[in-house]
Amino acid sequence: MPDPRLIRYDIADPQAGGQRRPFAKAVRAGDYVHVSGQVPTLNGEVISGGIVAQTEAVIANIKAVLALAGCGLEDVIKVTCWLDDPRDFSSFNAVFEKHFIDHPPARSTVQSRLMVDAKVEIDAIAWKPL
Repeated sequence: MPDPRLIRYDIADPQAGGQRRPFAKAVRAGDYVHVSGQVPTLNGEVISGGIVAQTEAVIANIKAVLALAGCGLEDVIKVTCWLDDPRDFSSFNAVFEKHFIDHPPARSTVQSRLMVDAKVEIDAIAWKPL
């Protein structure tokens, strides 16, 4: 019998045309919800536009995944952010701040070459007692 404190959310990904992927969008482990890295996709395609549009899309995706677990951005305690181009840091930070100003999480941000045309990826850990 599966452990009721371990819940996997949305394994069949509508963003990928309903294809099953080898990971969950989020996993609840007790009071913690671990959100897989989110990229700026809509209907399975990386959106066009610069870092601002892509960061907004990533945060929208994170909100949608958190909602599956009954959480919101206010429950996020830690994020890890990957930027394709470090010159985008200030613009990225302005969008990030807009969404997290009232409840800032701990955060790490690094430069990394990302998949396809994504300029940003973010994963998150939320804390929401069962």
